[in-house]
Amino acid sequence: MSIPADFRRVLEAGDPEWTTGLFPRMYLLYGDHLKNELHGYTVNEFTALVDQINAMPRGSANKKKLSRLIIGQSIKLDVDKDGRTVMPIKQRQKLGLTDGELKFSGLGDHFEIWKAETYAEEIVDDLTGWLDEQGEDFDPLSLLDD
Repeated sequence: MSIPADFRRVLEAGDPEWTTGLFPRMYLLYGDHLKNELHGYTVNEFTALVDQINAMPRGSANKKKLSRLIIGQSIKLDVDKDGRTVMPIKQRQKLGLTDGELKFSGLGDHFEIWKAETYAEEIVDDLTGWLDEQGEDFDPLSLLDD
């Protein structure tokens, strides 16, 4: 998979071991809860997420579940000089991807990776329908006031 240049810059900035000439690393989360998408995290963001899970009470059922969903269903990947990384077969199968285009969508602390067709069907259609329900003068940024 080829990671867009803007996302690569974020991965570089979020990898404490990265310097010019080295390749950035990232974490790919493929947990069952993600359904038709994968999540990409910088090393720093994923470490912060793992730290939050590890801070939960020892032996708690929620800690065990989150550990299995997040930590246990993620992999660290290296990104090469051309911005490519090898997505393992298990993760490609999860997306139903044998060939075709991927869609990357940045969401602040992580980015989503979708099969382009699935993204159009699930996300674009959902957002379009939601916006249509809001009325003509609706400003999505008004939600920030809540």
